Amino acid sequence: MTYASQTYVEETRIGFYFLRSHTWQHHVLRVAINDLKRLIGEPTPQGGTLLDVGCGQGKSFRLLRDAFQPARMIGIDADPHSIELSRAEATRENIAIDLLTSDCAEIALPDACVDIVFCHQTFHHLVEQDKALAEFWRVLKPGGLLLFAESTKAYIDTWVIRWFFRHPMEVQKTADEYLAMIRQQGFVFEPANVSFPYLWWSRSKDFGLLERWGLRAPPPPGQRDETLVNAAARKPLSMP
Repeated sequence: MTYASQTYVEETRIGFYFLRSHTWQHHVLRVAINDLKRLIGEPTPQGGTLLDVGCGQGKSFRLLRDAFQPARMIGIDADPHSIELSRAEATRENIAIDLLTSDCAEIALPDACVDIVFCHQTFHHLVEQDKALAEFWRVLKPGGLLLFAESTKAYIDTWVIRWFFRHPMEVQKTADEYLAMIRQQGFVFEPANVSFPYLWWSRSKDFGLLERWGLRAPPPPGQRDETLVNAAARKPLSMP
């Protein structure tokens, strides 16, 4: 595969098929959305417009609809074939959604038009991450939410991921670097709005087998290289 654009690195063939699997939908997407709901706190936002950036093949649509009951859903992806598959997935699930072939660094939507931006495992594919984050900020209404779930450099820069998948390695970041980037853009969040999942599939050295077998305890936060970071960040209602 080649670059879909100058700002996005396409998935490998293996990766493309993995993103339509039950494992992806159940063990990755479902878990991330449930965690992001928890990080938002109560009450869970309902209604409004939800934008799924890098929607891929649409496996998030049903989960997002059930979680947030948006009045309108929009999905964007830089890959036209993924948009075709997303459209078929939406039809199967009877979900009304507007689908756009659009780059995250130049989203074809007006300013302040969405209430939630859902960015799940998309950011580490993007070359121009600063531009993409600025676009998320632009399209969000004041008070809107960025739901960000991402793999870190500690996970992306491993032999398993390098062997099976393709990413722009020069832009990969640690969990702290991603959080700093989001805050620098102007988003606000507290420690209660952030989590560092340490899921078995993100641990390419042993996939957590020793812990599942009871042979050792998982290393606590602060004593491990974080492989994932989730954040529910808000665009302030007004800027200082």
